[in-house]
Amino acid sequence: MNRRIIIFTIIAMTLALVGLMVIQIYWIKNASSVKEANFRRSVNEAMTKVVMKVERLEKKKALTVYQYESMLNFNRHLPYAEFITKAALDSLISLELNIRGVDTRFEFGVYKPEGNEFLIEKSINYSKELIEKGYAYILFPTDIYTSPEYICIYFPHEKQFLLTELWGMLLISIILIIVVVYSFSYMVTTIFRQKRLSEMKNDFINNMTHEFKTPISTISLACEALSDADMRKSEDTARGYVNMIMDENKRLAGMAEKILQTAVIDKGQLTMRKEAIDMHEVISDVIKNLRIQVEIKDGEFIRRFGAANPRIEGDRVHLTNLVYNLLDNANKYTPKRPMIRVSTENTGNGILLIIEDNGIGISKAEQKKVFDKLYRVPTGNIHEVRGFGLGLSYVKAIVEEHRGKISIESEVGKGSKFKVFLPFVIKE
Repeated sequence: MNRRIIIFTIIAMTLALVGLMVIQIYWIKNASSVKEANFRRSVNEAMTKVVMKVERLEKKKALTVYQYESMLNFNRHLPYAEFITKAALDSLISLELNIRGVDTRFEFGVYKPEGNEFLIEKSINYSKELIEKGYAYILFPTDIYTSPEYICIYFPHEKQFLLTELWGMLLISIILIIVVVYSFSYMVTTIFRQKRLSEMKNDFINNMTHEFKTPISTISLACEALSDADMRKSEDTARGYVNMIMDENKRLAGMAEKILQTAVIDKGQLTMRKEAIDMHEVISDVIKNLRIQVEIKDGEFIRRFGAANPRIEGDRVHLTNLVYNLLDNANKYTPKRPMIRVSTENTGNGILLIIEDNGIGISKAEQKKVFDKLYRVPTGNIHEVRGFGLGLSYVKAIVEEHRGKISIESEVGKGSKFKVFLPFVIKE
């Protein structure tokens, strides 16, 4: 897929996602405003009812106890202690609020601005909040002869109460946003992963074509040479061509086997033939096979076998391939005079194999990807080192099958160090 199309699609989807989130937040904000307005309306209705009941109680008391004086001073209310207590007022307010669904803690007080004092107060801890943040309602609105007094009410947990009223909508919105963001992120990641895999697949096919083309061409030329009667007359020449065909055939078989091994690992069909293995013996055999290739480049292997117990449980073939791949890479990625240090030591309940080279090294950004299948560290349009990008992914798979661990330390231009830990016994 064209890179520009991918970027344009991602930008368009990002804008759409942001737009949806903005709309969702806008609706939540509107719903919150509606809930807040409903809350205020319910409080106003409840407190209006409370004011009416308080005034009715005062008049009833005035008519029954101080009938003559009340008739003369109809617009002058009695002292609060004469007709209502703080507890009764608290119960009255609580009842009216609960009827309207306002079920949260509240503080109240009867405030007289003329003396800047509270005549009745539920508690003394919220005097300032009652005046500055509370809802105020005039008591005895028909009393036109005395200075007005107010009943103030304050809700310490008003915001929390409104949020609990909205929790269902908020929870659903948050879940939907998380699902959308996750899906979007997963889709973008998948697109880039598929694009990278497509590029790696193309590179793999190109590399495989070139890798197979060389031995096939060599075998073809050798066969043509052997078909020449003059060439067959010289036994040494004919034997040389036959040996060449055999070597190239082995090379083809090795490359095919490597691809097949990777396919088997991907399908989860890898079979392990467990046996007791001396890792020092395995490493020494691999070094013996690779020594000539290293010495041709004027290099050498430096062995430091420090493990007192080198015997582990594992599959000899796969562990041999593991060591071979690591040592072969150390040689291939060291252009001049490779100094390959191979050391072992016992640590914990297993053996630690360390392979260090003085090669070209790997950048920090690429180190996390070197164990991915088909991945090859980019070196521009030219790959001086042959391969399919399957070696290290195979190594990691074998290490994990043996319940071990592998790590890499590297710096560009200063070589690489691979650490492989293999337990003595494979625990299922």
